[in-house]
Parts: sequence; structure tokens; C-alpha cells
Amino acid sequence: MNFAVHDASAPWVGSPAWMRRVFSPGDTRVTIQPPVRLKDFVVDGKLVLSLKNYLDLVLANNTDIAIQRLSIEVPKNAIQRAFSIFDPTITSNFNATRSSQPAINQLQGAQVVSQLNQPLNTRFQQLLPTSTTVFTQLNWSKLSTNDQFALYNPAYTTTWQMGFTQPLWRGRGPYITKIGITIARATRRQQDFNVRDAIMRLLVTAEQAYWDVVSARENLKVNLEALKLAEAALERTNREIELGATSELERFQPEQNAATARINVTRTEYQLRAFEDALRRQIGADLDPDVRDLPIVLTEDVSKMPEPVTYDREKLVQLALENRPDIKAQKLALDINDLQIQNALNSIKPVFNLTGSYQTFGRGGPGFQRVGGTPIFIPGTAWDAWSMMFGFNYNTYSFGFQLQLPLRDRAGAANLADAVVNKRLAALRERSLEQQIRQEVLNAITNVESSREGVRLAQIAVDYAQKRVEADQKRYDLGVINIFFLLSAQNDLATAQSNLVNQTVNYRRNLLILQQRLGTLLEDRGIVID
Repeated sequence: MNFAVHDASAPWVGSPAWMRRVFSPGDTRVTIQPPVRLKDFVVDGKLVLSLKNYLDLVLANNTDIAIQRLSIEVPKNAIQRAFSIFDPTITSNFNATRSSQPAINQLQGAQVVSQLNQPLNTRFQQLLPTSTTVFTQLNWSKLSTNDQFALYNPAYTTTWQMGFTQPLWRGRGPYITKIGITIARATRRQQDFNVRDAIMRLLVTAEQAYWDVVSARENLKVNLEALKLAEAALERTNREIELGATSELERFQPEQNAATARINVTRTEYQLRAFEDALRRQIGADLDPDVRDLPIVLTEDVSKMPEPVTYDREKLVQLALENRPDIKAQKLALDINDLQIQNALNSIKPVFNLTGSYQTFGRGGPGFQRVGGTPIFIPGTAWDAWSMMFGFNYNTYSFGFQLQLPLRDRAGAANLADAVVNKRLAALRERSLEQQIRQEVLNAITNVESSREGVRLAQIAVDYAQKRVEADQKRYDLGVINIFFLLSAQNDLATAQSNLVNQTVNYRRNLLILQQRLGTLLEDRGIVID
């Protein structure tokens, strides 16, 4: 099941991609593709599935698995978001202010001083990975006035400045600057393990649905065979009654047996229908009207007896501790806690920064210059200010230090305490999870060994029940026993056969759970998660 994911790239301003993103963002609707490959397994109007093919369809079409796969996009985007602290910014401001004020002294050059001030400021700033913040700023302004004493009217002023701020204590160094990115990347890896663990659990649920159908179908076969035997016994009893060979009272037991067998068949048929509907949902067949109503044929053979295997319990526990994605995710949580502690330690340090800047100045425009007491008009343009500024004759240099020392930082202390507590909690959760994994593996091994022995004993019980039916049939034919004993033997055979089916499927279920508990389910099934 494929989803159309919106592009999360961040193009540079002015690029064609940026123009498309801003002015034509495109279609942001969510598009979900229909199930795939279902018709590849349709044979003679039936959906024929081996266990491997079934699991392939589960991975391709299961909605819950698709949700898990898509959830990894959020931490991927968080990594890009963490890099945003290095994104450069340009800020630009322009204002036009007209003011008129009455003069309050004779030196203001007019009775009512009227001015038009038009400043333009543009600033570029960026944080470097070294933790240094650099900036450059350009200021341009035009001032027009009716003040007769103004040397330039309109007066053009330009200033270009560049500088830096280098943290010397809090926030110093690339490690601290990039700690958010490191946390985001660790969180992404942690989510990878969480998704892998979730997919394994969903695959267990899906395969359990497969075995539910297999179990119901095998039980239906057993119940149908039991019904066949019960009806045959009832028919024979009826003939004997008609011939006068037996009493009318002998009819009730065969009738009860036949009715019970019909009830078992009907119950199993409806149970099988419910299990098949659940299986269709696992592979997305319920979403395809051409496939949803097709009969399902499962080809996995459950008649093969399990092979005796001796399990090294401690070795398997160690294998689970090395392979299980949930324990790997928990270990990464400890690494994330260490990063958070480092970040909290950094935040409680005083702010102590080194600053530096350089500035050059320019001025120009038409104006007057007094020579011998006589004002002489000097023509000028805005370019005069730019020419003076780029001549670098009027310079200003600045270096300094900034110190911010909180006299009491309760928030920082609380954040550090929380980070330490979270690490202790993560360590305890890791230990608890290790204990849980050990217990789960040991229980899974016990269940596999128990169900394997259950299959062996169930097969023995079927063999003896079959021999008893054959013996009682001969004894009944000779008239040694009545119909009650033959029917009892047949019922016991049906029960033993049903128990063998249940034990065989239960062994497969327990083996599946063991593989999931060991964290090797995907490898054992030949499944690769992209």
C-alpha cells in the first residue's frame, strides 16, 4: 500500500523549486493506492496462498503496517527541522516618516520644521556550526527638510557593518550547537527500531489469522468425517429396527450423535467464515471487490510432525537481547538522555560572549558649504554616500564582551534534574525490559516444547482411537457389543483427531511466538524491511 508523501525538501530562496513551492504548492491531498498483487494468486476462481505468499501480501497491503512505515517520515522531518538553526536569514525594513513641528529656537532653520525621513535597513545573519553567529548589515537613509541650516538637503547616509558573536561559555563549540541534530538522528534510529518491532507484532497477528483459518478448516474436515460416521451408524440402526433385529429404543443414541455432529459442523463452518473474513482484511482483499468474495485455499501443510529440537535456553536469551528491536530502542533512549543531560548542563552555564564588529560610513547629496561666510551650492547625488562608504575612510571598530549571570536559575536546575531522572528511569526500564525478554523467551521455549510433546501424544491418541473404532466395529458386527459402545468409540476418534489438529496448529503458533520473542521473525520468514 503506497502513499503519496508531500515533499519535505527546503529549496533556496529564488530557486525554481522555491518559486514552485511558494506560488504553486501543488496537490497536497492524500492519495492511497489500492491493494496490489492479489490477482497474481487467483487460480481457477480461488485465492490460493502459501504462507510465504500470504505474508508477502500482508507486507504489501496491510493498512496497519502501512501506518507504521509512514510514521518514520515524522522523525526524518525532525532531522531537517533540527538543521534549521543554521539557516541564514535576511531581514529588511523600510519606513517613510513625514513630520512637521514648530521651531522652539532660532537655530532650527525654519518657523515650522518639516522633514521626510526614509530609512532602509537590510541585515543578513547566520549561525555557523562552530557556534559563531555572523552578521552583516546595510543601512541607507534619505532625509529631506526645510531647515536652511542643513548642509545636505536631501541628505543621503549609508552605513555598512559586519560583526560576530562567539560564545565563550554557554553554547560554545560545534558539539553543543549540533546537539539538537544529534538527538533528532538518534530519535530517528529509535523510531526505526520501534517500527520494526511493531511490524513484527503485526506479522504475528497476521500469521495467527492464517493459522486460525487452517485450524478451522482441519476441524471442519474432522467434524464432517464424524458426521459421516454418525449418519452411517444412524442409517444402520434404522435398518436394523426395520428388520426387527434391534429394539426401537436403540434409535435415540445414534440420532443424538448425528444431531451433535451436525451442530459441530455448523458451528465450525460459521467460525471458519469469520476467520476467513479476518484473513481477507490482513491482505487487503476486503478492499478489492473482484477478490473479496473468492474462496480461499491455504496450501500450508500441517500434517508433518515437528522435529525434536533441543534448545539452549541461555543462548537463546542472549540472542534475543542482541536482536530484539525493542531493547535496541531502549538502549538508544539512554543515549538520548545523555545528550539531553549535556544540553541541560550547557543551559545552566552563564552567558559569556565575545563580540566584534566593523563599520564604515558614507554621506552625500546636494548641499551648501560656506566659504568666507558665503554659502556655495555644491551639487551631489545619492552615489556620493555610496562612494564615501566604499572608500573605507570613515571606519568604526568594536570589540567587547557580554556577560549574563543569573543570580538564581531555578528553571535550569529543574531541567537538569529532570534530565538526570529521565536517564535513571530509562536505565530502570532497560533492566525491566531485559528481565521481561528473558521471561518471554523462556516461556516461549517452554510452550514450544510443551506443544511439540502435545502433538506427539495427540498422534498416539489418534492411533489408539482408530484401532479402537476398528475393533469395536468388528465386535459390533459380531453382536458382542451394542451400538452405544461403537458410537462412543467414534466420538472419541473425532475428539482425538480434533485434538491433533489443535495441537499441531498450536505448535506452529508457539514456534511463531518464539521467533518473535527472539527478534528473528523477519529473518526466519525472509522478510526485508526497507
